[in-house]
Amino acid sequence: MTLEGLAGRAYGPAGFAVSAAAVAEFVAATGDDPARWGHHAPPGFAAAVLFTVAPAFLADPEVAPHCRSLLHSEQSFAWGGALPVGEELVVHGAVRRVRARGPLRLVSFEVEASRPSGRWFYGEAGFVLSAEAAAGSTEEEEPPFERRAACDPTLPGRLPASGEVILPLRRSASRADLVRYAAATGDANPIHRDHEAARAAGLPGVVAHGLLLAAWFFQAAARFRPGSDPLQSARVRFRRPLRPAVAAAVTGRVAAEDAAGADLELALHQEGGEAPVATARVRVTP
Repeated sequence: MTLEGLAGRAYGPAGFAVSAAAVAEFVAATGDDPARWGHHAPPGFAAAVLFTVAPAFLADPEVAPHCRSLLHSEQSFAWGGALPVGEELVVHGAVRRVRARGPLRLVSFEVEASRPSGRWFYGEAGFVLSAEAAAGSTEEEEPPFERRAACDPTLPGRLPASGEVILPLRRSASRADLVRYAAATGDANPIHRDHEAARAAGLPGVVAHGLLLAAWFFQAAARFRPGSDPLQSARVRFRRPLRPAVAAAVTGRVAAEDAAGADLELALHQEGGEAPVATARVRVTP
């Protein structure tokens, strides 16, 4: 069977316990506010839930040979309210579609996490797979294990008016942070910790997880809504890799606002870079 024939194949259901320890580990690994997220999971915690079922897809005997190079190209989430610590989730994953582009396979993988009261989130991940080693970029030396640039606290603030810019949020991750994030989410792609694996994927060295960058977008947006249910939906596109220890910042503006919520257009730029590392459109709650 070709990968295109995998459309519709399901993975799961799998159980996921939203424990205090799991939430605290995720909050620490992403640089979020532990005081805010002691009793509920932050929106970005959906990444840990996604990787309850995504590894089963990536380890599928018909898929694994195509994963010599594996990149996360985009991610969308739609949340259904706050997620208290102690909830028990049931997670379902499925291949929605597979498209061929030369030696690459573009896979849309959907996931749904539900609790007794209803769905917590629906998400769709875009993966780019290749059975061939990618063309390499210029190799870079890995930075010291614990080095990172400056990071800002996620302090609450007033949402600017429609059309206005938001206060930037500085972010950076060390190689140690990437190891901690992998442990907190189950995202074990070796390009985030192993130099040779990253080089085989065509990268200059290890790079930050796409969903860690997504968590930074969600933190930047959640500053403007108090409580445990700050976001309705988000779509993130990962445009180029971010190396560990590199200074970066989330910037953006309020694109629109109405009684049902507000849409933020966000971008993550590394220091000195003109093109964004990633972009996002995030809808916050009213």
